[in-house]
Amino acid sequence: TNIIEYFTFDSAGNATDFGDTSAVAYYTTGISNNVRGVFALGNAGGSNVNTLEYITIPSTGNSTDFGDATEVKPFAGSVGSSTRGVFAGNVSFSNVIEYITLANTGNATDFGDLTTSRGYMNGGASSSTRGVFGPGLGGSGSTYFNTLDYITIASTGNATDFGDALAGTYGTSGMSNSTRGIFSGGQDSGGRLNVIQYITIASTGNATDFGDLLSVSSNNASTCAGNPAVQS
Repeated sequence: TNIIEYFTFDSAGNATDFGDTSAVAYYTTGISNNVRGVFALGNAGGSNVNTLEYITIPSTGNSTDFGDATEVKPFAGSVGSSTRGVFAGNVSFSNVIEYITLANTGNATDFGDLTTSRGYMNGGASSSTRGVFGPGLGGSGSTYFNTLDYITIASTGNATDFGDALAGTYGTSGMSNSTRGIFSGGQDSGGRLNVIQYITIASTGNATDFGDLLSVSSNNASTCAGNPAVQS
């Protein structure tokens, strides 16, 4: 589908139509500040693409061309601050990290490399200064990584080891507020999972068990505005 929908965090209720992306797309990754949201479309029209599009969050409407990523972006991880958005990895198990300046349209720029080449990371967790990319799939699809990497969003450079997730998984959904990152669901060699795990973004270390989802799931979307957090 090309449908964009929105809801208001403070009030429960059904989603409302926001507008459309330029093409029917899936495996899409997003990043935002409180003004602008940018989507890496992932796969559009049956082909993997490097297309970036943006919306102005306070006003509904269709997405507009932002620029291009340096490589195709299905199943990329994403983190960001109020000024910068960062994408990493993809369906081809890349180690590439690239960034955009949210306020200025244009093509993405090389940031550095992940510690391990992987994809299917489905988001990440970030504070205003640090971004953490979750576990993913690598080794041409044969290796389940439990690797957590972090970057300092304002300064380019290669990612650094943060710690380990509870298990090697892919398709794990990431979300965060300013202090804590949550990774949920995903899939390991035995199938889909309902595990929720958390990290404290400011201090490196392994993930800790948080609880369970209501059902097993993978390749989800999630969002967080402090409280509550939402996954679909």
